[in-house]
Amino acid sequence: MVNLFNLINEALQFGFMQRAIIVGILIALCSAMLGIFLVLKKFSMIGDGLAHVSFATVAVALLLNTSPLYVSIPVVVVASLFILRLNEKATIHGDAAIGLVSSFSVALGVMIASISSGFNVDLFSFLFGSILVISKTDVMLSATLAVVVISLILYFYNDLFAITHDEAFASVMGINTKLMNSVIAVLTGITIVLGIRVVGTMLISSMIIFPSVTALQVSRSFKSTIVIAAIVSVLSVLIGVIGSYALNFPSGASIVMVNAFFFLLAFTFKRFR
Repeated sequence: MVNLFNLINEALQFGFMQRAIIVGILIALCSAMLGIFLVLKKFSMIGDGLAHVSFATVAVALLLNTSPLYVSIPVVVVASLFILRLNEKATIHGDAAIGLVSSFSVALGVMIASISSGFNVDLFSFLFGSILVISKTDVMLSATLAVVVISLILYFYNDLFAITHDEAFASVMGINTKLMNSVIAVLTGITIVLGIRVVGTMLISSMIIFPSVTALQVSRSFKSTIVIAAIVSVLSVLIGVIGSYALNFPSGASIVMVNAFFFLLAFTFKRFR
C-alpha cells in the first residue's frame, strides 16, 4: 500500500501526468454524460465514426504543421451533423451513414499520411493516445470546451431525456427534436476531439460506450446511470493513466482495459444479483 501511494505521488510530480489527468477527467465526464443518450438511442457507434474522421484531420494538421485541435474541432463537428443529416434526409440508417463517413475518412487519412512521409511517431501517438503530447494550451482549450459540453447537457437535460426515451412523443410535446439531436451530435464531436490526446482516435469511442453500458448493468434510474457512468469513467482514467506510467503501457489502451474490467465486474454482479 505504501509503495502504491509513493508511486502515485511520484507520478503526480510530473507536469505531463498532471495535464493528462486533468484532461482525462474532463473527457471522462463529457463522455459519460453523453454516452447514456447515445447508447439508449442506439447511436453509440457515431463515436467510432467520428474518431475515424478525427484521424484524417490529425493527418491534415500534421501535414500543415499546426495543432490538430484547430483542424479537428470544426471538421469533426461538421461531420457529426452530416452523419445526422444522412440519417434523416437520405433514409440511410445510422450505422450505414457512420460507415460511409468513417471509411472515407480513414482512406483520406492514409492518403494524406503517405504524402507526408507515412505514419510517423506523431501520428501513431494520436492513433492510440500518448500523455506526452498534451500541452498547457491543450489543457486550457480542453477545459473550456468541456465546461461548454457539460453545461449544455445540464441545460438541455429534460429535452435530451425526452427524445432519448420517445422521440415521437417528445416531438408531439413541442420539443425541437432535430435541434436536440444536433446538440448531441455536436457535443459528441467535440468530446471525440478532446479525447484523441489521451486515448487516441482508435480508442476514444470506447470511453463513450463502456461507462454507459457498465452503469446500465447496475443502475435503477436514468440519473443514477449517469452518475455511475461518470464515476466509472473517471476511475478508469485515473487508474489507466497512473497504471500506464507505472507499467510503461500506452495510456489509451490502459484506460480502455480498466473500463473493460469494470464492465465485466458489473455484468457479473448483475448475473448473480
